[in-house]
Amino acid sequence: MSQAERMAILRGTVALEAAGLQALETAMGGPLGPRVLAAVDLLLGLQGRLILTGMGKSGHIARKIAATLASTGTPSHYVHPAEASHGDLGMVTRQDAVMALSWSGEAPELAAIIAYTRRFAVPLIALTAGEESALGSAADICLTMPRMAEACPHGLAPTTSTTMTLALGDAIAMALLEARGFSPQDFSEFHPGGKLGARLRRARDLMHGADELPLVPLDATLAEAVVNMTSRRFGVTGITAADGTLAGMLTDGDVRRALQKGVAMDSPVVSVMTATPRTTAPETLAAELLAVMNEARITSLFVVGPDRVPVGILHLHDLLRAGVV
Repeated sequence: MSQAERMAILRGTVALEAAGLQALETAMGGPLGPRVLAAVDLLLGLQGRLILTGMGKSGHIARKIAATLASTGTPSHYVHPAEASHGDLGMVTRQDAVMALSWSGEAPELAAIIAYTRRFAVPLIALTAGEESALGSAADICLTMPRMAEACPHGLAPTTSTTMTLALGDAIAMALLEARGFSPQDFSEFHPGGKLGARLRRARDLMHGADELPLVPLDATLAEAVVNMTSRRFGVTGITAADGTLAGMLTDGDVRRALQKGVAMDSPVVSVMTATPRTTAPETLAAELLAVMNEARITSLFVVGPDRVPVGILHLHDLLRAGVV
């Protein structure tokens, strides 16, 4: 097989799956839309958890949807349908709801969990292309997806169908997230690790505190400010007014420019300082801090309270060490 033929297969697969997503989006503007809204309303009022289940590739997609929902404010977990009939049905309570995934709607392994939901009036949401199937006909809400060709040339390996199912699960998760007003701060509580967790930390979590602040008073000389700057490791020193507020900042760049102009070291620091320095608030997200530093091409930021009194300082290296990239 030539490289051109391989590329045709690669692009054809993406095109078929993209067509499936387009068909799903179109269906959302028709009968499927109100059913998805009904499912979202049901889940918003749920007292317990959402149980995801599915067999084979549908099971893998169900696990991912459960993980997405759980991380965005909807308590969820996956129950293997075959294990359900061997005791795991005990994980499903009458306060829960079940979302079952099966493209055909006829997976025999789902029989036990479907019967359990009917027996104990546990709400059942189906994600399937088979509305008249065993799963679709039993469900309280059947989210019937349009039948589209699989990217597999034999029509056997789930490809287009799993992409569509995953997209619908993501759509439901995002609708629930927005409806609950789930904030970046809420998100960070569920994602404390890795790069995502680092980006969701706040200035107050990463800053150097008051005991490390490089500060001199407004009446200091340039020499005194330089001594203060070099005794620290931030490449800057803050200039504070009598009331403790940040009146300016001296950077190593300010010092170089002053020396090039022949400014004497006993000159008032106010004559060479940056009078309107960039600052940030303690609650600013680390990702936003990195964006500000990159945009302004600076390496240090003073963290100030509502009264503009410095409470900490951040260096670009602090963000890099924390994994905010």
